[in-house]
Amino acid sequence: MAPRIARPTHRNGVSRAPLLHLHLSYAVTRRGLPAAVSFRRWIETALRVAGRGETVELSVRIVGAREGRLLNRRYRGRDYATNVLSFPVELPAGVDLPLLGDIVLCAPVLAGEASAQGKRLAAHCAHLSIHGVLHLLGYDHRKRNDAARMEALEVAALAAVGIEDPYRPR
Repeated sequence: MAPRIARPTHRNGVSRAPLLHLHLSYAVTRRGLPAAVSFRRWIETALRVAGRGETVELSVRIVGAREGRLLNRRYRGRDYATNVLSFPVELPAGVDLPLLGDIVLCAPVLAGEASAQGKRLAAHCAHLSIHGVLHLLGYDHRKRNDAARMEALEVAALAAVGIEDPYRPR
């Protein structure tokens, strides 16, 4: 069963998106990559689907293969560039800020995967942006039940922005 999309509302009952402070940086040429407005839409949708209606702040950095490999090696011990890395914020006890963390997307890896899978690059960027946000919110896919829950949220968020299920066999 698909998760119900939470729609935070004002007191008057009108649906609203969570207030998002998004810091987006391109460490590679932006040619062919989605614009900031697309990333904002995907991230806000992921937050709504996950039931987060309060103000949040996060950063997304789009990198090349060299930086992607360096970060993956440094923080995950894997010596290759990967499609997405998520770094949830770890605030000290008693510090209450709306920070979620950072997401790093590796543009050449995403482009290669999209091409190999017969997908539009924008659709793959949407999927991995949503995936990264869910990791920042504490979702994981190490165990089968957790993976199924996370994938259901991804599919719901993607459907909400008009993108087909990336897990459905072609």
